[in-house]
Amino acid sequence: MPASDVQLEERQGVRILRLRSDDGTNRLTRGFVLSLTEIVAQLAQQTRPLVIAGNDRFFSAGADLEEIAALDGPDAYELSKMGQELMREIDEFPAPLYAAVSGYCLGGGLDLALACRHRIASPHAVFGHRGAALGLITGWGGTQRLPRLIGKGRALEMFVAAEKVTAVRALRMGLVDAIADDPAAEAVCQLAR
Repeated sequence: MPASDVQLEERQGVRILRLRSDDGTNRLTRGFVLSLTEIVAQLAQQTRPLVIAGNDRFFSAGADLEEIAALDGPDAYELSKMGQELMREIDEFPAPLYAAVSGYCLGGGLDLALACRHRIASPHAVFGHRGAALGLITGWGGTQRLPRLIGKGRALEMFVAAEKVTAVRALRMGLVDAIADDPAAEAVCQLAR
């Protein structure tokens, strides 16, 4: 992942890792996943709070579907392992780790947010696992994390119906911890206390 695809900033002693892509969707391509795994592992050595954020329109649109369509069985297995390794690095991060979600948080992007300990959404955030509409299901841990967080029935509804969930509904379901106009600033406030 080119250095321009992430931006690391610091506010009040809290690091913010912003996902960036040329098209603004923050798709989790193979290269992006590998580089992001490496960056998160490096930041984990410093044991300081971290916030992962996207832009105003997309936290992440998830995996690159064109890339997935071109995979054969062994390559698909490798991509699944790569995504699982990224989610494990985030899940085991040694300091508080928040997802600050604005805009769309879909598929692998939702897996990424679910691996974080806390999620704060903007009022216009939209969550979903749209894979079922495409004949896909996540291999990055979302099928395990989402039911633990919101219950099996609601998780199944999101997966099977490929349902999109608004920020308000996500808060009621327990998918997010809070809604704020600026989720990254709210996460920093909570972490800097």
